[in-house]
Amino acid sequence: MSRIFGSRPFGAIAAAIAAGLIPGISFASDKILSLNEAVTIAVTADDPAYTQFDVRASAQEDRAVSDAQLPDPIIKTEIANLPIDTFAFGQEPMTQLQVGLRQEFARGSTLRLNRERRNAEANIERMKRAQAVTDATLAVRMAWLHKFHALIGQRIIEESRAAVNELVDALSASYAQGKLTSQDVLRAELELSLLDDKLAELRQNEAVAEAELSRFIGQDAFRPLPENLPAFAAPGTIQELEATLTRHPVVLIDDATISVEETEIGLAKQAYKPKWSLESEYGFRSADRPDFASVGVRFSVPILTGKRQDRALSAARKEKSAAELKRATTLLDLRGELVKTYADWTQLEKRLALYDAVVIQRASETANASISAYGGGQADFPELIRSQLAELDAKLMRHDLRIQYAVAWARLSYLAGDNQ
Repeated sequence: MSRIFGSRPFGAIAAAIAAGLIPGISFASDKILSLNEAVTIAVTADDPAYTQFDVRASAQEDRAVSDAQLPDPIIKTEIANLPIDTFAFGQEPMTQLQVGLRQEFARGSTLRLNRERRNAEANIERMKRAQAVTDATLAVRMAWLHKFHALIGQRIIEESRAAVNELVDALSASYAQGKLTSQDVLRAELELSLLDDKLAELRQNEAVAEAELSRFIGQDAFRPLPENLPAFAAPGTIQELEATLTRHPVVLIDDATISVEETEIGLAKQAYKPKWSLESEYGFRSADRPDFASVGVRFSVPILTGKRQDRALSAARKEKSAAELKRATTLLDLRGELVKTYADWTQLEKRLALYDAVVIQRASETANASISAYGGGQADFPELIRSQLAELDAKLMRHDLRIQYAVAWARLSYLAGDNQ
């Protein structure tokens, strides 16, 4: 084992991998990964989560052709009226070799409705694919934003940690001169440790976000992100967004399901019509006797419909009613989510404006004032640390609000069915 994984061979292998000299191992590019590019990669990928619905739709279209065809004709052959005393074919005049053909025909417009039903079911699969793409778009945006949140959060904390660390260095000199107590030193070290823990948590969040993102875009999930969030276009008024809900894929799935149930009602009505078949027979007899031919029609007579056709039609109508109720429920759920998300978006916009205009500036001024006060002996060290950490908290909160604002925008775009 030491020969295989010794420090020198392993270091050489690692260097070769890093240099790209070993084939078959790919690494993420250093090219910046924008939010729109991440979504484009995800929605255009050859993902089985999308293609499964294409295959199912194609299968339903094949069934649409198959179910719209007449059943196979039935051919009958038999020897009729053969005398069993001698089994002689020419002994009796009625003995004959019969060949028959029967073709059954569906009730009313059953074949056409079968085709329409299968095509409607294929449309359901297409809408499910659109829903899968819309869900993936939201998931990619969320994962990208979570990674951005973790990266920028780390940067903010690292900058604040450097500032606190400078204070700790200055504190050491003051402690050596007897100006501060050991409690002040321990408090400063504790604050540094807590900042290190926040950094570790954000690195963990970054790794989780990259793992979620890699499900949709592979190794591109590990590419660096831009310095700033993209500009988010205003989603429109709540009335405009509400008008788009009926075009959301999840609602279109319900619409396609209702279409299927309407076809089922049509098929149930066809059961009141007769099912019929056309039959013909030709009977061969011995050479000195004429052959026989016959043609006939058979059809069913749906008379007692109370427990069969009536019940089937009633069930089909109830299934359609249930599908319509489900669609109404879906719209109510979407509208409820829209109202909530839109309220979040508008309030977050106001809170961000407050932080940009007042909070961040006041936190910075307070931190600078505490430094001056501490240098002049007018403030103690705990107050100095509190002011520095308050400024850090304000910056982190503003960053959190920006991400929450972006998340609200992503959810509004999802409700509007926007995949780009």
